[in-house]
Amino acid sequence: MSGKIVENVTLSQCYQLSRKFDNQYRRDYCAPFMRKVLPLQQGKLAWTAIPSMQLRNLSKYQSSFVKRGTIHCNAAASTTAVPYLEKVDFLKLQNGSDIRGVAVAGVEGEPINLTEPVAEAIAAGFAAWLAEKKKADSKRLRVSVGHDSRISAQQLEDTISRGIAGAGLDVVQYGLASTPAMFNSTVTEDDGFLCPADGAIMITASHLPYNRNGFKFFTNAGGLGKADIKNILERAADIYNKFTVEGLTSSKEKALASVKRVDYMNVYTSDLVKAVRKAAGNIEKPLEGFHILVDAGNGAGGFFAAKVLEPLGAVTSGSQFLEPDGMFPNHIPNPEDKAAMKAITQAVLDNKADLGIIFDTDVDRSAAVDSSGNEFNRNRLIALMSAIVLEEHPGTTIVTDSVTSDGLTTFIEQKLGGKHHRFKRGYKNVIDEAIRLNSVGEESHLAIETSGHGALKENHWLDDGAYLMVKILNKLASARASGHGGGSKVLTDLLEGLEEPGFSGELRLKINQSHQDLKGGSFRDYGEAVLKHLGNYIESYPKLKKAPVNYEGVRVSGFGGWFLLRLSLHDPVLPLNIEAPSKSDAVLLGNVVRAALTEFSALDTSALDKFVQAS
Repeated sequence: MSGKIVENVTLSQCYQLSRKFDNQYRRDYCAPFMRKVLPLQQGKLAWTAIPSMQLRNLSKYQSSFVKRGTIHCNAAASTTAVPYLEKVDFLKLQNGSDIRGVAVAGVEGEPINLTEPVAEAIAAGFAAWLAEKKKADSKRLRVSVGHDSRISAQQLEDTISRGIAGAGLDVVQYGLASTPAMFNSTVTEDDGFLCPADGAIMITASHLPYNRNGFKFFTNAGGLGKADIKNILERAADIYNKFTVEGLTSSKEKALASVKRVDYMNVYTSDLVKAVRKAAGNIEKPLEGFHILVDAGNGAGGFFAAKVLEPLGAVTSGSQFLEPDGMFPNHIPNPEDKAAMKAITQAVLDNKADLGIIFDTDVDRSAAVDSSGNEFNRNRLIALMSAIVLEEHPGTTIVTDSVTSDGLTTFIEQKLGGKHHRFKRGYKNVIDEAIRLNSVGEESHLAIETSGHGALKENHWLDDGAYLMVKILNKLASARASGHGGGSKVLTDLLEGLEEPGFSGELRLKINQSHQDLKGGSFRDYGEAVLKHLGNYIESYPKLKKAPVNYEGVRVSGFGGWFLLRLSLHDPVLPLNIEAPSKSDAVLLGNVVRAALTEFSALDTSALDKFVQAS
């Protein structure tokens, strides 16, 4: 495939387009309030120190995806430090292997902390980290930047571009994109699309509310880990504290003079189409006759209907919420959300479709629904993917997170002949564990979380919601090619023998960090003390049995079910997951936990109390 650079942005072009856009945009959609804004002087661009917006008529915001503006920046000459930047604790922006913050005003009690200067400093920090990792001498490094449908996305894309360009690296903007596509840009070999990129940044906050945003970072080795993110934020803090007006001016001029734009999603979607055709024996339209719906939840996944399914011959009428709208007016774009799953299920039934596919905001998670309205998500999605992968790689190890069911273990090991390795929560933890197992000689081809994050060895260990759905489509297409029809029944049949609980639920027990019982200590220390006490308590309870192999929290079987109490990865919360044959059995398990935790006064057990008392 030959590619074309869609746009090479110059300073003068950007200014003219920006001025025309901003006049209408500011009048119709926003009431900006900014402190110490430097004026526009002699054709130079003005930069806002702490930009924030009171959004009006937000449903119109999606029009900005058609009419694009460029962020204005300070071009006044100075060698002094910028005097009006607020102090920022950069490390508080870390969310595991991502960065997340508040980018838009409008939610009470959530002040903006992902400002333009903060974002520019983070981008410059990544550029410095990347240059050190790549150890480039004469080669000029290139970074691709894309975003989901969030209302702050384009503003941050321009800000990030300034930080990258100001550090001396080339920037290629992709506009609306998916997280998996951003990683793929680092491994694609295609000069026409300016690939491969040396690094990539995805601007997203997954399924979080409209006011949030954040960043995910990639190289050709995969997504960055927690230690890398901490390193980048430490660099960013140092850069931020040394910002000068002159330096900010220079980064703007470099960015506006050199940023390129490429339609990389054409490359990514073309590869997905090729994968399905190959699985079906190189048939041009292997999904011809199938009726498949897509629910993108107004995130970035709307491309899947027209760019993947239709070229493969599928009918996609009845697909919904494909248009990007960062206010997410229909439902949260989250395959774990009950309202979201109800929406795609109802659409499948109403349209008598063979299959429904649903994505999260940035398309690194997904789920599906068969023609009868049966969901393929959480344990059922893991079971389906395990069945498909174990057909291709008999006996392989399936790595999952800690909250998967005992029935899933039985299904993988006794029905499918594989091995279930139940690890920790956190998609990066699950993926890294699968990689580690392979490195020590234990073959693993699938790492997947109940949240819908799933990664395959064949796909660079990338958690790609679209690629997971391609594997399911491959099964449909290959079954059709071999003469087996029946629509999505071929998928449903793969789950035969999967034992599913009569009750499944999660309760969240919050730790009061200001409670005197913490004695100035951390919530993590307190949470660990709770778990240690619970583990000891169970030892004296003859009807219960602790899991012999467990990597996170305290997992206990009894009364025909199980519970897992663990400490949240990031928050002062102890999530309690319970599965049992019935709610009454689940209550018996809940009562055990409740009795064990009575002496921990800083632990809010009201959710657990309500659960056991309501039965």
